[in-house]
Amino acid sequence: ESCTGGLVGARLTAVPGTSDVFVGGVIAYADELKRGVLGVPQGLLEAYGAVSEEVAAAMARGAGERFAADAAIAVTGIAGPSGGSDEKPVGTVWLAACVGEKQHVVCRRFPGGRSEVRHRSAQGALDLLRWLLDG
Repeated sequence: ESCTGGLVGARLTAVPGTSDVFVGGVIAYADELKRGVLGVPQGLLEAYGAVSEEVAAAMARGAGERFAADAAIAVTGIAGPSGGSDEKPVGTVWLAACVGEKQHVVCRRFPGGRSEVRHRSAQGALDLLRWLLDG
């Protein structure tokens, strides 16, 4: 997780019995953690920026590999109120999910303030994983 600041993990661990299936998560807010903890290549960060399809995909793959998990999700985006640009306005969020060899990455533009973007991002990531699991 990046822009959600741990909301995905919080949502998952709010469900009783989650410890049977949830192994953990990473709040990789800084690029250094995306590289060091999740294994995102520096070249991807330089070429596409942290808020990109390529980085979201690498974050999900890295989480799955490092946690030896059957499924993984990643979220990276711009929650605001600052940090946006014409190309990547506030509310731009990339979501990625991996289940085994299957991976799907989507871009969303969520409306609202910082809190709403963060909450919609967490829900979007969980929805994407559910969609991928359902096949």
